[in-house]
Amino acid sequence: MTLRIFDTGTRTLREFQPVQPGHASVYLCGATPQAQPHIGHVRSGVAFDILRRWLMAKGLDVAFVRNVTDIDDKILTKAAENGRPWWEWVSTYEREFTWAYSTLGVLPPSVEPRATGHITQMIQYMHRLIDNGFAYAVDGSVYFDVAAWVASEGSDYGFLSGNRVEEMEQGETDNFGKRGAQDFALWKAAKPGEPSWPTPWGEGRPGWHLECSAMATWYLGAEFDIHCGGLDLQFPHHENEIAQAHAAGDDFAQYWMHNHWVTMAGEKMSKSLGNVLSVPKMLEMVRPVELRYYLGSAHYRSVLEYSEAALSEAAAGYRRIEAFLARVGDVETGAWTEGFEAAMDEDLAVPKALAEIHNAVREGNSAIAAGDLEKARGIAGTVRAMTGVLGFDPVAWGTDTDTSSAYDALDVLVNAELDRRATAREEKNWAVADEVRDRLASAGIDVVDTADGVSWKLQ
Repeated sequence: MTLRIFDTGTRTLREFQPVQPGHASVYLCGATPQAQPHIGHVRSGVAFDILRRWLMAKGLDVAFVRNVTDIDDKILTKAAENGRPWWEWVSTYEREFTWAYSTLGVLPPSVEPRATGHITQMIQYMHRLIDNGFAYAVDGSVYFDVAAWVASEGSDYGFLSGNRVEEMEQGETDNFGKRGAQDFALWKAAKPGEPSWPTPWGEGRPGWHLECSAMATWYLGAEFDIHCGGLDLQFPHHENEIAQAHAAGDDFAQYWMHNHWVTMAGEKMSKSLGNVLSVPKMLEMVRPVELRYYLGSAHYRSVLEYSEAALSEAAAGYRRIEAFLARVGDVETGAWTEGFEAAMDEDLAVPKALAEIHNAVREGNSAIAAGDLEKARGIAGTVRAMTGVLGFDPVAWGTDTDTSSAYDALDVLVNAELDRRATAREEKNWAVADEVRDRLASAGIDVVDTADGVSWKLQ
């Protein structure tokens, strides 16, 4: 089977053909560390960690670059408001992001470059753009000339976001000396009290878009496979990255992948809305592996609407998998199912892949109930293979597979509920009896009434 991914640039599912056979090169726009990470931030990390794991599972050598934007207007503002040096402020929260990624089982990137460590590459990029006639310097700042690029033969400006040039607004605050309203800063002239670096055009600091074009091509080459990031980065950030790269003569990314937002009450999770849920706060409610399961459970291009009920449901889903493997005991990783592979090859259709996992778990529990432990162990190996690709293999996360602890403890709790249900039925309190049954069902436990009495099994 061949992986097909939805390319934002063409708005089509395209068969993945790497630039270099046997190798995949991926660039992910990473954090701008100005505050504690919330689940909206790390959803991107989890989504594209699954991409990376699937590419690796298919036998590709993956170079995965995730940058850190460590100089930015918001970082400078936050640091100043709190009376801290900007470099200390950004380093503090960079560590918070690294901790969050690691805690949720996101593989470390091949390299994690910082913007401030690549000023030389940015200067070289600006020289190329100026020499090609698509950038100009004014009073220590350097701007990209959008009008000149749009008028050129090779221009494709606007193709990624679908925006029309005349309707674009860059949101720039430093507009001194710009030739056109659509032009954007490659380099910002130094302001009193702000950090700056020397260039041929004067002291200053990098523009946001230039950082990623320079870092992506420095590590992955002028042409690489996949550029990833959040949906909100399509414009202006990614559109301007493409413009810079193509105007400089680089082919740049061949595929563009964007993950959707985490929302609350239909609104994108953001600090300005006051609806942020930090990763540490979430981990007071569920375990790290359960939070990863939740964040990765929806299709990466779908909105993930947060609620405590949805989080609890996801955690219960993970525990069903965990409990099955605990019942079986130690098994080696096996091979995934054809259905799982087909789902993952169709633009990382994780919901369909999860359905394959849960179908296998139900089949495995039925095998245990029938006394066929050999069959159950084979299914458990398959479950481990599939959960491993998605990054939440319970055994790899250190789950206790001793049935005398996990399963027996669950048996005590379930039987206590069944006793309560039996009492309610004797008293003809059908509402309570149904409530117990429904609660157990929502936790993945089927209640089975037979002529010989009542029993239970995991779904």
